[in-house]
Amino acid sequence: MSRVLPYPLLTAALAIMWMLLTSFSPGQLLLGTAVAMVAGQGMAALHPAKPRLRRWDLIPKLTAIVLYDIVRSNIAVAGIILQGRRRQRTSGLLTIPLELHHPMGLAVLAVIVTSTPGTAWIDYNSARGTLLLHVFDLVDEKEWLDLIKNRYEQLLLEIFE
Repeated sequence: MSRVLPYPLLTAALAIMWMLLTSFSPGQLLLGTAVAMVAGQGMAALHPAKPRLRRWDLIPKLTAIVLYDIVRSNIAVAGIILQGRRRQRTSGLLTIPLELHHPMGLAVLAVIVTSTPGTAWIDYNSARGTLLLHVFDLVDEKEWLDLIKNRYEQLLLEIFE
């Protein structure tokens, strides 16, 4: 069974997502299931390392913080766009030193940063352990440094390392 469905939860989630994005019909169910099974086989071919999580209990806290920050950032970016040229906006690049080195933790941090409107993960220098971040409205560099280091990285360090 594990050869046919190496990642059964991934296959089920992809098939459900396919059905949510398309109209429900037996043909779409069959096609979505086939695509999900092929994607599961492709994932198995990559041989991803299994994540070792030290603190599962912190994942809901991190999720709540990220969802709150995404909503707050959406409102802030919408406000900036609706104000137009009435307010001076300064975009900028920010280099943030990270203590986080776990590949899965860095991947989660990249998803968090990228999914938050107004920010973009530009580069990670593994030799120096620094993140290059683009901020749409860079008012206070120290505030952004504090946000990444104390709000996200601390929890990710506890979860993954």
